[in-house]
Amino acid sequence: MMRTFTKSVYLFEKEFNNLQYEANALNYSEFEVCKFINCDFSKCAFKTVTFIDCIFEDCNFTNCEVNYAAFRTVSFHRCKIEAVNFSMCDKLIFDIAFINCSLDFSKFYGLKIKGINFKNSRLLAVDFMSADLTGVVFDNCDLYRAEFDHAVANNCNFKSSINYTIDPSKTCLKKAIFSLEGVKGLLTKHDIVIN
Repeated sequence: MMRTFTKSVYLFEKEFNNLQYEANALNYSEFEVCKFINCDFSKCAFKTVTFIDCIFEDCNFTNCEVNYAAFRTVSFHRCKIEAVNFSMCDKLIFDIAFINCSLDFSKFYGLKIKGINFKNSRLLAVDFMSADLTGVVFDNCDLYRAEFDHAVANNCNFKSSINYTIDPSKTCLKKAIFSLEGVKGLLTKHDIVIN
């Protein structure tokens, strides 16, 4: 089922199920304490859209444009969010959490995402370059080919995550937490063998 809002709308405590949104369907809309279940946003090009205290479950955001969207205390559960560029989102109170999501090839370049949680998620080739990741928790995540150059990852928790490669000479890692097994991901550039 297609859903389109034609003018500025404010929606509070609504639930949306099994909807497919067209390119400009949500423009100039604000959603507060709303829940989206099994919705498809892959064709969306968000323009002045705000989500406050919202939950997305089993939704598809792949390739959508979130350049002019605000995410304030928003959580994504089991969502497909591949090739999405978050770096142009509204940076005021950018507060998100990802649980059991696929974020392959997405971008958080230059964003301040302090203290957010990525849990049981796949982040293949995600761009975290120049981002402020202070206190971020990567809980049981696959970070294969994720890029962290010039990021601030102080107090970041990588302990239960796998496949990351981080160059400590290009990334701030003060008090970051790693497992002993994961430390090899910090030594890759030295081309040494660890047994």
